[in-house]
This record gives sequence, structure tokens and C-alpha cells, in this order.
Amino acid sequence: MVSRAERGLVADWFWTIDRVFLIAFVLLMALGFMLSFAASPAVAERIGLDSFYFVKRHAVFLLPTLAVMIGVSFLTPRQVRRAALVIFGIATLMMVLALFIGVEVKGSRRWISLSGISIQPSEFMKPAFVILCAWLFSEHSRRPEIPGNLFAIILFGIISALLLAQPDLGQTVLVAAIWGGMFFMAGMPWFWIILFGVVGVGGILGAYTAFPHVQGRIDRFLTGEGDTYQVDTAREAIIRGDWFGRGPGEGTIKRILPDSHTDFIFAVAAEEFGIIFCMALVVIFAFIVLRGLTHASRERDDFTRLAISGLVLLIGLQSLINISVNLELAPAKGMTLPLISYGGSSMIAVAISVGFLLALTRRRPEKRSSERSLYGDFGFRVPAE
Repeated sequence: MVSRAERGLVADWFWTIDRVFLIAFVLLMALGFMLSFAASPAVAERIGLDSFYFVKRHAVFLLPTLAVMIGVSFLTPRQVRRAALVIFGIATLMMVLALFIGVEVKGSRRWISLSGISIQPSEFMKPAFVILCAWLFSEHSRRPEIPGNLFAIILFGIISALLLAQPDLGQTVLVAAIWGGMFFMAGMPWFWIILFGVVGVGGILGAYTAFPHVQGRIDRFLTGEGDTYQVDTAREAIIRGDWFGRGPGEGTIKRILPDSHTDFIFAVAAEEFGIIFCMALVVIFAFIVLRGLTHASRERDDFTRLAISGLVLLIGLQSLINISVNLELAPAKGMTLPLISYGGSSMIAVAISVGFLLALTRRRPEKRSSERSLYGDFGFRVPAE
């Protein structure tokens, strides 16, 4: 146990971190590893791999996920901005490269293979995008002559274009929802909010017309006709689980559910552990979002307030989309459940988001405003006014 009397990097971190927040995220990681035992062996056997192939890989990713989460949480707000800038630049470049040299999966180019390791750059782009937009919005609020809002709009346009080019409409909708929420919290006039809302609706209609796979998914969701095998199977698993589940390892629907270890792991959890367990899982995600928004509401600094809000929106909305698909409340979309689903890129990227969140919610004394004006937001010395 670290004493309050101790002074040092680790001691300061321990007494300033939101330990309840940290416990909630570690609990999600533990539940994700437990559910990998339930969901992944059937998938591995179906494709001719060792039964515990995905379990072992999930375990391998746990250590770097925890290391990234803890390591990033040591950063100061200024270092968070600088790290986000670097991550965003690399991730965006890799998203462009993925369009040309990426691995094509089901008609989409979202992955880059490096030395046998598959990386999805868009996963790493999301937390960095949130941080940069929070900084741009806050700078415009602090100094209206700085076109921070315009740069944030341009940034959003670039990212949306890259996601649609892959194509990945689900991630585009997620990023748009987060960006719109931050835009609203930044105090933008209602005219702009309504305008972007109309543009968003128009974009969805345009995607419905332009992308046959999007049209097919929406039509199947609205009519129930066509290939609805996965969502129907997931619904059956949830129904069979009832309130208390069939017991660990006793689920059978997972054996015929193709993406049971990734997109539909929530349905496997419902079948084996029951609806009450799934409700507890939802409560954990809801707690994270509400605690994050509570932190944000107490912040005086606009950047910190917007960044915390954007990061919890990222985690909350992504989990909401995944769970909604499992419950047939939204069209099918390949999106993981944060820290629960199998997937290295997703786990490490979420760890970065959580690390940023823990870093920004640490208790810190008020800093002199002169430090910010003298050294700038990214830590580079600029002339004092």
C-alpha cells in the first residue's frame, strides 16, 4: 500500500487517480477475459483452430492493454494533447494507406497487416480525434479570433471522408455523434446545431442510397426479411438464457453464431450467465459514463471538460451500439463491446481512451494561467503577450 506521506511519481499517481474509475475499467477487462472462455472456443473449433486459440490471444493482449492504460494515465493534460496529436497523425496516415494496401475483408479496407499483426487504424484515431477536437473547441471559446471551430469541422470532414472511403458507416456515425455532442457542449448556437443535424440526416440518407450493404442492413432491420441469421441467432441466445442463464459453458447457440467472440459476445453472456448479469454489465458502462460526466461538470477548464465528456461518450455510445445490435434495437454493425470483445486493436485503442480519461480526471492543483500563455497548449514556448 502506498502511504500518503510518500512523495514520488507513483505515489502522486496513486493518490490523485480516480481509483473507483480504475476499478470499473479493470473489472470490465476481467469480465471480458472470463467471457472469452465462454464465447471463443466454439468459434476456434469451427474454423479448425485450437479450442483456446482466441482465449490465449485475448490473454496476451491483456498485459499490454493494462500497461497502456496505466502508462497513459500518468500524463498531464498538456502531454495528453501532444500524445493525441502524434497518435492522430500516425493513425490518419495508416487509414489512408489502408485504402491502397490494406487487407480487404467483406468488401472493406479497414486493416493493415504489419509483420503478421492486423491493425485497424480507425480504432486508434477515435480517442486522438476526441482530444484534438476538445482542444480546438476550447481554444475558440477562450480566444474567439482563433478559428478552432472551423478547424474542428475540417478535421471531422477529413475523418468522415476516410471512414466512408473504407467504407465504414458505423464508425462514421459513431464519430459524428461524439463530435456533435462535443459541439453542443462547447456552447455552439442552435442554428449550427440544427444545421449539422440536418446535414447528418442527409448523410445517412445519402449512405443508404450510395452503399448497397448499408441499404440491405437497414432494410433487413426494418422489414425482418433477408439474411438476418446472426441477429436472429443472438436473439434466440438471449431468450434461452432467461434471467439467470444456463450456466458457464452450457450455452449452445454460441456454436452456430459466427461472431460470438466479437460483435455478439453480449448474446453469449446472456445465454450462459443470464439477463441479470447483462444488466449488471450495462450498469457498469452507465456508471462510467455518468461518473465521467460528473467529473466534466466540475471542471473549470474547457479543454478538460470537453475531452472528458467526449471520451466517456466514445465508450458509452460504442457499447450502446453493440448492445443495441444484439437486442435487435439497431441495424447490424460490426462494432466491438469495449474491453469485453476479442480484438487487439480494439483493446489497445480503448486502453488509450481510458488512459486519457484517467489522466484528465486526476486531482491536480490549480495552475497559473501564465503557464499556459507562456508555453502554449502543446508545451512549445511562445512569446508572452
